[in-house]
Amino acid sequence: MGNSYAGQLKTTRFEEVLHNSIEASLRSNNLVPRPIFSQLYLEAEQQLSSLEAGSRADNEEEEEEEEEEGSESSSPVSYQMKPPPEGCCTTDGFCQAGKDLRLVSISNEHIEVPSGFLLVGAKSPNLPDHLLVCAVDKRFLPDDNGRNALLGFSGNCVGCGKKGFCYFTEFSNHINLKLTTQPKKQKHLKYYLVRNAQGALTKGSVICWKGAEFRGRQPSSSTCSSTLFQLPESSGLSGSTSSEPLPAANPSAPAGTQQTAAAIDHIPSTAAFSSAVYNGKESPKQQLVKNNLSALTRPSVLGTLTNSGPPKKRHKGWSPESPSSTETWNLQLNPQAPNRIKNDGGSLSSLPHSALVGPASSPMVGSGEPVSVPDNLLTICKAKPVIFKGHGNFPYLCGNINDVIVSPLLYTCYRNSQSLSRAYEQYGASTMQPISEEMQLLLTVYYLVQLASDQVPLIEDLEQIFMRSWRESHLSEIRQYQQAVPQTFPLVPSQIAAVTSAQLPWLAGLAASSCNDSVHIIECSYSLAEGLSEMFKLLIEGKLIKTNYVVIICASRNRAIDSCIVITGKYQARILSESMLSPSDYQKEVNYQLVTGKVETLGSFFSTLCPEGDIDLLLEKFYQENQGHISSSLSASVNKPTALNGTGTAACTSILLELGLEKEHLTKQRVEQYVMKLDAEAQIKFKVFLQNSMQNPHTLFVLIHDHAHWDLMSAMHSLYPQTEVSTGLVDRLLNCREVKEAPNIVTLHVTSFPYALQTQHTHISPYNEIHWPSSYSNGVDLYHENKKYFGLSEFIESTLSGHSIPLLRYDSSFESMVTALGKRFPRLHSAVIRTFVLIQHYSAAMMAVCGLSQMKNYTSVETLEITQNLINSSRQCPSGHGLMVVLRIPCTPLAAVAYERLYNVRERLALEDNFEIILGNPNSGITIGKHFVEQLKIWQKIEDVDWRPQTYLELEGLPCILIFSGMDPQGESLPRSLRYCDLRLINSSSLVRTNLEQELGLAAYFVSSEIHTEKAVVNDALESDPEKLSSTDDEEIATEGSTSEKRSPMKRERSCSHDSASSSLSSKASITAFCSEPSPPLIAAADTAKSPHQALSNSAEETTNNYERQKQKIDKGAQTTISKHLPVVTEQLDIKQNIKSAQISITSSSSSPFSSSSSSSAPAHNSFILQTSQCSMTKASKQPPIVFLPKLVYDIITSTDSSGLPKSSSLLPYHSVMWASSFRPLMSKMMTCTEQSLYYRQWTVPKPIHMDYNNRNEGRMDTFHPRRLLLSGPPQIGKTGAYLQFLSILSRMLIRLTEVDVYDEEEININIKEESDQYYHQPGDMWPDLETFKKMPFDYTIHDPKYEDASLICSKLQTINSEGRSMSRRQEDMYARRQTTRMRLSKYAAYNTYHHCEQCHQYMGFNPRYQLYESTLHAFAFSYSMLGEEIQLHFIIPKSKEHHFVFSQPGRQLESMRLPLVTDKSEDYIKSPTFTPTTGRHEHGLFNLYHAMDGASHLHVLVVKEYEMAIYKKYWPNHIMLVLPSIFNSAGVGAAHFLIKELSYHNLELERNRQEELGIKPQDIWPFIVISDDSCVMWNAVEVDCSGDRKSDYTWTERNVSLKQILQHIEATPNVTHYALIGMRKWSSKTNSAEIKEPLSCCHVHDFIMLNVDLTQNVQYNQNRFTCDDVDFNLRVHSAGLLICRFNHFSVMKKQIAVGGQRSFHIKSKVSDTPVSISPAQYICAPDNKHTFLAAPAQLLLEKYLQYHSHRFFPLSLKNYSHPVLSVDCYLNLGPQIAVCYVSSRPHSLNISSSGLTFSGLLLYLCDSFVVASFLKKFHFLKGATLCVICQDRNSLRQTVVRLELEDEWQFRLRDEFQTANAKEDRPLFFLTGRHI
Repeated sequence: MGNSYAGQLKTTRFEEVLHNSIEASLRSNNLVPRPIFSQLYLEAEQQLSSLEAGSRADNEEEEEEEEEEGSESSSPVSYQMKPPPEGCCTTDGFCQAGKDLRLVSISNEHIEVPSGFLLVGAKSPNLPDHLLVCAVDKRFLPDDNGRNALLGFSGNCVGCGKKGFCYFTEFSNHINLKLTTQPKKQKHLKYYLVRNAQGALTKGSVICWKGAEFRGRQPSSSTCSSTLFQLPESSGLSGSTSSEPLPAANPSAPAGTQQTAAAIDHIPSTAAFSSAVYNGKESPKQQLVKNNLSALTRPSVLGTLTNSGPPKKRHKGWSPESPSSTETWNLQLNPQAPNRIKNDGGSLSSLPHSALVGPASSPMVGSGEPVSVPDNLLTICKAKPVIFKGHGNFPYLCGNINDVIVSPLLYTCYRNSQSLSRAYEQYGASTMQPISEEMQLLLTVYYLVQLASDQVPLIEDLEQIFMRSWRESHLSEIRQYQQAVPQTFPLVPSQIAAVTSAQLPWLAGLAASSCNDSVHIIECSYSLAEGLSEMFKLLIEGKLIKTNYVVIICASRNRAIDSCIVITGKYQARILSESMLSPSDYQKEVNYQLVTGKVETLGSFFSTLCPEGDIDLLLEKFYQENQGHISSSLSASVNKPTALNGTGTAACTSILLELGLEKEHLTKQRVEQYVMKLDAEAQIKFKVFLQNSMQNPHTLFVLIHDHAHWDLMSAMHSLYPQTEVSTGLVDRLLNCREVKEAPNIVTLHVTSFPYALQTQHTHISPYNEIHWPSSYSNGVDLYHENKKYFGLSEFIESTLSGHSIPLLRYDSSFESMVTALGKRFPRLHSAVIRTFVLIQHYSAAMMAVCGLSQMKNYTSVETLEITQNLINSSRQCPSGHGLMVVLRIPCTPLAAVAYERLYNVRERLALEDNFEIILGNPNSGITIGKHFVEQLKIWQKIEDVDWRPQTYLELEGLPCILIFSGMDPQGESLPRSLRYCDLRLINSSSLVRTNLEQELGLAAYFVSSEIHTEKAVVNDALESDPEKLSSTDDEEIATEGSTSEKRSPMKRERSCSHDSASSSLSSKASITAFCSEPSPPLIAAADTAKSPHQALSNSAEETTNNYERQKQKIDKGAQTTISKHLPVVTEQLDIKQNIKSAQISITSSSSSPFSSSSSSSAPAHNSFILQTSQCSMTKASKQPPIVFLPKLVYDIITSTDSSGLPKSSSLLPYHSVMWASSFRPLMSKMMTCTEQSLYYRQWTVPKPIHMDYNNRNEGRMDTFHPRRLLLSGPPQIGKTGAYLQFLSILSRMLIRLTEVDVYDEEEININIKEESDQYYHQPGDMWPDLETFKKMPFDYTIHDPKYEDASLICSKLQTINSEGRSMSRRQEDMYARRQTTRMRLSKYAAYNTYHHCEQCHQYMGFNPRYQLYESTLHAFAFSYSMLGEEIQLHFIIPKSKEHHFVFSQPGRQLESMRLPLVTDKSEDYIKSPTFTPTTGRHEHGLFNLYHAMDGASHLHVLVVKEYEMAIYKKYWPNHIMLVLPSIFNSAGVGAAHFLIKELSYHNLELERNRQEELGIKPQDIWPFIVISDDSCVMWNAVEVDCSGDRKSDYTWTERNVSLKQILQHIEATPNVTHYALIGMRKWSSKTNSAEIKEPLSCCHVHDFIMLNVDLTQNVQYNQNRFTCDDVDFNLRVHSAGLLICRFNHFSVMKKQIAVGGQRSFHIKSKVSDTPVSISPAQYICAPDNKHTFLAAPAQLLLEKYLQYHSHRFFPLSLKNYSHPVLSVDCYLNLGPQIAVCYVSSRPHSLNISSSGLTFSGLLLYLCDSFVVASFLKKFHFLKGATLCVICQDRNSLRQTVVRLELEDEWQFRLRDEFQTANAKEDRPLFFLTGRHI
């Protein structure tokens, strides 16, 4: 092949070429196939030398032009078009259907473009002056960079509308291109078509096919990302990945800006380096690659060669998610440069030590003569220059390319900033131009000029500058675009004059002239090569010492400008180059420099700093001089550290206990079953969890993913060898199919940094986000304890002027020394230098504090302050309490070095017993010396020999330096004794919002601004210094002798990340404390193994200061008032790491002379005591810790934009996401958490390595997972406590869903029940004996407790204690005062619409055989003489229930409802149809009887009013519904009962007639129906055991049974058809044996009855009634001589339902809609009187009036129970203080004997013809007794008085006539009252 790359066969390329050849052969009419094997050796084409690539680039334009001319010689295969079909159009410019396609002809026509298609212009060789309009799928078109077009074609004809052309050959034939060469879309699809301001279709920009002509192998430009002019894990050449354009929902982000960052994340092991190579040490793999490279005498070419798009196969077989779409090969042509390709970093390759040059058309393309990089550049300049390629061509670099770094990031930013106009062009704004290249470069110069010498350029800043400039220059156009107003006038030209290429160098030089040479401009006349050469020359000569940035411009009138920017400032260049390392490469680089001894030169340099000699020699000398004073036992104990496993039990103990998952005394192993660390065993544990969830489908499993921003790598990317074992575990576990599809698993992501989960591809709905606390962003006081969260914004606020002590600081002397050493040691990583400098500072500070004062000159003031306070803190406290200093060293190897060095210095200085040094890591246990373990046990009064601290919180009061390592701090909680948080060593080059906020989150606190202390307790020394005032930690100590209070300025409470110390959702547990002399004051939950129940407990141990108790003798009752607001002890439950122990709640007092017995009320093992007087830990508790930051981070954190938003908030949110567009609006400080989430959801996209990358939602809601939630909140705010509390509440709610409030009331009027020693049945009898039952007297008395307010029914002369009757309730209290109890729903319960389970899906209408809601409406009419008209009802019958009915054939008219036979017997069938009248309870009515019937077949009919039909049908689609006529829309329950009964009797007659034809006797048809209330929830049966010695002995138990069992038992009653009514008891927990002893009663039945419609044919319900209609009906049935039987062994539970039913009837004024309270006294009025008429049925007004005011009609009857009111043929409730006596006027009716009874009143209600004068004259009345006659109108009233001869015995007056307060059209009822003569 002619080059050294020959012979390397690429499989993927082979498949592409082979496929293309086969496809071409199939299309070609030539028999000779196209040769293919000459194309298979690809390295020859791709990995060009610099000269070859340059010439290739120069000739590319000519090659394309030749192709356009259609030269046949350019194609190896001649092409002959397929002949067109006969009869079709072949005219040029028209399609074969004869439709015009020319742009000039159809530019003003409306063309429908399908979603995802674009209009493009095709060039026809026969019509050179015309464009043909085509609609093409944009996936098969290239992006702005000429890449990422799918191979193949998909298009539509806009003329005839034909769709679905899958081959461009076929399409070109259809539009009559008449080609002589092979049809190629690249040759003939030339322009995008856009609408202009007038709406006409015009030629737009050229389709950029150029990249595709160059084999599609150039790397794509990366979307600008948040970093220091360079992505954190990127440098050099970007790779590319296929990327779909932005969703249509985001029009302002054009397709061109959607180039995702090149993902070098699929590195084949054969090409990529899996091992790091350091400074000349080559790996074997590199040697292999090296052998394949071109000769080193040629200019070196270093590049990342990537497959820029999908494999060149048919597009239907390619998925953007397939790994081949982003396959990448990395070639490192410089064998000495360490490999920087990072596959887990996620975006660009990182090659910081090398010049980066790539293929011809890449951003890094080289052209012209090469530029030689001088030798020893790094040695001379002390830094590697970073070159940012700008516009135009970039020359090749050769020579010492190790000493320069080249990045395409600025080029990408420039490209993206020009792409916005394309989005506007699509909407007609074709005149809006992007920022010119000249203006871009000039703005860049302006930006660099204003940067300070210690600042580093940020790409975000530049992007916003471009955005603002473009918006200002096109402000009027943008406004018109945003208003979507059609533009009918030319746009106003921009007022900003354009910068020409000739002006550019002069303007740039003018801008740079004022910056003291920090920006140097080099103008070139020919190419950038001469400018770069000059720049290198100036560097070598030392003329750019003061220059930080060199801008090289090559401007010419004849062509576009070329430019690049070189970072020559040593500080800036170092930061930028190091920012290109991924986190893992950063660690590898540091580790390499440590293990290879590169840092030894640094150590030897430090040893020469001290004029007195080596520091180690000074330490040894000091040690020898002071050796005699050191306790050997102490040092021995220190040298035997105890390694601890940081696992605690308290975190999930209480929640497990509360949820009932575990019992008391949990072991650590039991608790760990509920917490899973992401380690090697995670998948095994998770599999067990999934199996458990599958085996328990009715149990809700909550999967809590804590610290959810950690490890979001896609599982697909974690399969490569360079990744860690645990990487991608979260994706493999949480996003597995089982979790996604399990309906009983809810996933809760918990994090302080949710940004990575808030992208365009997120799984989490914005409605499922919870921001904790909800009012955090609104400045609202969250906690009534005067607490305030102290987080990032408060730290920043402390740095503003006006604040006394800034809590955020940087160490200028430390930074100066680091900068100086960075220049001295340019090859060492900054992290190494910074760490060694800081170790040196701490070592020198320790020595200075210990007496070597000369060492003060070798440390910084800040470090000396930290060390002094640390060492002196334990010395000043009698108990040895001290401060914690956190030294954050993310790099684990450096942390180990620091630990070893500081440990050695401490030992040499004899400080072993003064403070501990702890090397901590989130994934490891705590190791501390035995001496300090013993101290902690003494302070905390722990007696357990084996106790060890398991969390950092348990190190409260321990003086220590915690060297905290690990790249991710993982939300660790630190104790309140933390005083200094030293973050000077955090990785300041990786500027990502999550990283910065996570580091600062270590110092987050809750602080309290007020502390109340008792003056009498404070001694003089403490009073003089308010800083020494101690606190009582959330307790307000109020004593009788208090004269004044002291308040210290600030008090701090250390909150865990899980802390709910101030959380409103947390339980109110608290452990307060008091002081004692030997062991000063503090109590806290510490020994979690002994007291796991302390967490989230609802019990609080409230104690008072013992001193106060002794002095003031406060009694026990007063103690409860002392603590108003108690802190909470909660725990952290962490899914990734070990459980954290309880938060330590500290209470300190203000002096110590108290008795030691004061702690007696607290458990000894649960107390730890801290000193108050002179205790520096107490001082530390008064304010948050002081935080030291690197200067670079400090500047970013403290700088704000115009809205006050910290700059850190606008950084890239997370390393595995990227900005969707450079043109995004600025975030605002006023944004709430929800608004920030929506911002990130619109403007960020995940990189391919992100686990959400493949979740392409494209604006649709269906990719949000329905069971994913996100809880976010600032660090240490209390999220863990919140979600633990959430679990507790959720558990209670779920339990509550399985519970129900049922009425639990004793039967009433038991004391007036007819006492009899005679029992008619034995306790164990299951059914009534008919003959025996006929002898039982009827019990007229109402015993149902719901009728406690009803009138008593008298059955004989009896004396009733008036006090035994309750006073009338107020109407509004009628329901609220009824007694209920909470019951657990059994498996036989009836349910409302909220119940869903697999068993009853079919019952509820989810049977796949039937379409949902498929039902038919059937009319059913019958005549009823009493109504005087035909009744027409409607049945709604679902298809699934039609088998219960009989339909006519043909016509399918409803004829009847099928009824079974009396003799039928089946275990799986209920014979009696069930009717449930209901109103207002479509959601809450208990109509799901599937479980109650135990799955038995039954017929259930809902009886609804016409206006509620639709809503009931919606909620209960599979239920049969009986729709009442519209005249009953305002009727009461009596109308429903009346129609149910009459319909059922009519149906019985129809069934008898139908089945009689089948030979069945009429009496054999089953005559019973069930009428059930809609609130019957469960049914119970009493089981009686009569196995005692005596016949009368028995025991009984009550249990829940199915309704099926009860109904089948009743239906099996012997001679059942002889009973008219059958019912059961109302359940009560207070049921006594006397009620059970008689198993059957003849009395009233309610709520759930079986009605014999045959026997009761002539007894009707009163259709007018609203209340007591069942009592009225029972009395009618009994008086007709029919049997009413109640089964006392069965009972029904009724659920309390707060809506619907009788509450549906609201009595209001008819005149005004304003709700006015109307008393029952206003329900009646005098006839013809001007009165406010009421909008309510007359019957309802009557019943309500009589219930509350009947004493006005019957004054003698009030509490006169021995003289009741005689009520004829009806029972009306006259209130509880009036008794009534019911009599029937029907012949042969059963009535009580009235002899001896004298009545106090007579009530005649709608009398019929059976009531005659002779009947009334049988009864005797008291003198002065009153009469009330009620009729439908005044005429009937008079006729009734005359017919019944009432005037003979009763006196009437005109003023005694009344009516209900209805208007005439509402047919009021009329009353006439009179007095007995």
